[in-house]
Amino acid sequence: MRNKLFSLAIVAMLVLAAGCAKVPQAGIDSAQASLQEAQMAGAEIYQPAQMAALQDSFNKVMEQVEAEKSKFFASYADVKDKLAVISQNALQVQQSTIERKEMIKQEIQASLAEISMLLAENNALIEKAPKGKEGVAALEMIKTDLSVIETSVAETNSLLETGDLVAAQGKASAAKEKALAINTELKTVMEKAARKGKR
Repeated sequence: MRNKLFSLAIVAMLVLAAGCAKVPQAGIDSAQASLQEAQMAGAEIYQPAQMAALQDSFNKVMEQVEAEKSKFFASYADVKDKLAVISQNALQVQQSTIERKEMIKQEIQASLAEISMLLAENNALIEKAPKGKEGVAALEMIKTDLSVIETSVAETNSLLETGDLVAAQGKASAAKEKALAINTELKTVMEKAARKGKR
């Protein structure tokens, strides 16, 4: 009789322990902190798909937590594992975001260096370009375009300083494209003039 009562007491204690399973708040807090760190690094801008997937995973886990809360026999073992994975993945996204930003910075710096070389070459070509009636007007337009490119370079540097890499990248790309187009145009004019001179 005593053994039966003892067994029933143990079963009752196990049932109560299972029913009183605690919400893994530490895991939730850790996952939230990791997500916030990734956001602060700029993941939503530079790794939007990965960040959205992480946030979606976290939301689903929180739904699972709420569902478990309503159960008499709540179990959070699966939740803890998922939260740990989210924390780890968020840290990876944070790191890849930092690396992505550094790569973009290097690309922008390379573009600015190339633009600087093109501006110098274009200005030198303008000095050598034929100065006929139509040529003078065309060269003045090109000089205006080169001035716009120089302004874009200054704006790109300002955007770099403020950390707006997406805008800086777009501006640098457009400026480089324009500088290349002018370079090609000037070289074509010079080649045509050279051919005429040989006739």
